Amino acid sequence: MTKIHRGVAFASVAVAIASLGSGWVQSARAQQQKPMPPPTPGQTAGQYFKNVNTATLKALSPSDFLGAMGVMTAALGYDCSNCHPGAGTDAIDWVTDRNPRKVRARQMVDLVATINKTAFGGAQMVTCWTCHRGQDAPPTSIALDKLYGEPNEEKRDILAPDSNEPAAAQVLDQYVQAAGGAAKLATLKSYVATGTSRGYAGMGGTAVFELYAQAPGSRGIWIHFPQFPDRGISAWTYDGKVGWIAQPRAIVPLYELTGNDLAGARLDALVSFPPEIKTTFTNWRTVAPDTINGRDVTVVQGIGQGAGVVGTYYFDKQTHLLTRFVRRTPSPVGRITIQQDFDNYKDVDGIKFPFKYSFLWLDGRFTADITAVKVNLPIDASKFDRPR
Repeated sequence: MTKIHRGVAFASVAVAIASLGSGWVQSARAQQQKPMPPPTPGQTAGQYFKNVNTATLKALSPSDFLGAMGVMTAALGYDCSNCHPGAGTDAIDWVTDRNPRKVRARQMVDLVATINKTAFGGAQMVTCWTCHRGQDAPPTSIALDKLYGEPNEEKRDILAPDSNEPAAAQVLDQYVQAAGGAAKLATLKSYVATGTSRGYAGMGGTAVFELYAQAPGSRGIWIHFPQFPDRGISAWTYDGKVGWIAQPRAIVPLYELTGNDLAGARLDALVSFPPEIKTTFTNWRTVAPDTINGRDVTVVQGIGQGAGVVGTYYFDKQTHLLTRFVRRTPSPVGRITIQQDFDNYKDVDGIKFPFKYSFLWLDGRFTADITAVKVNLPIDASKFDRPR
């Protein structure tokens, strides 16, 4: 297998993800395996999955555990098969410890926890990515052409405020005004965006994409292939309180979002309505400006209690419209990152909507091209409920 992209560990993974149109941390890597039933309420990862016994991981919810697995694979440039023999085939064995890499991974998870506890008072200053940076064996010396080359552009998760930039409240108000104005946006109760989506590198064909949003904070994304009904329907739903993910070809084809995953789903839903972004955090800061795709952006960051959940919002300096939203939720091995990009804004009934979405997560990405947006339609509650 050929390594193709940091964060999309191997080409076989990208093909599998594209065949779904989208996915999640454990999506489609074992699409021929016998699926597991949904976790029951209150189950921990140690109770739901077999042979999960690392202290910090077994206490997670199954939903957050899958995210943590994505952090580990992305940090090392791995996929599931590097630790779990036969992953991606019908001969997968998740439980066995016969692969020494899996045993070593447990030791490293414990090491990360120990370093953070003893050296940083429990604050998460060290993660898998801190050392590995996409390599299974961390380098120990700097290459001199790197030393005298361009500076490292990687940024910290939590950024320092920049007093030279406008206040966060002002930036958010400018966004609301640019999107249509507070009065007009107050009339927006719901909308439906439809179009097509394609998986990583265009592999897997084109799928039907549907996004349903209802104020103040309900959202459902549904993806299916009409010409290939055997692929099933992938869905991410959140009704304002409860969230679900459905992926027919995953080892866990349906599960409820819990823990930090649920907090992330809430952020995604609120971002669907510009005035609601202000409600996502109480601790706001404007940080140093940045550049995305050659355009200057103003960057605003919201930080949850204890720096647990972090949301970073990028606004085009000229149009004041939202260009990128990155959310990070904690795990014992590093924050779980989800990135959404917005482009090609068009006016619909006096409100600006992005007609191009890009979704990136630790294990892949897909894009959606919107062909129609309809506002203030009645939306069936099932679009935000548990997928059937």
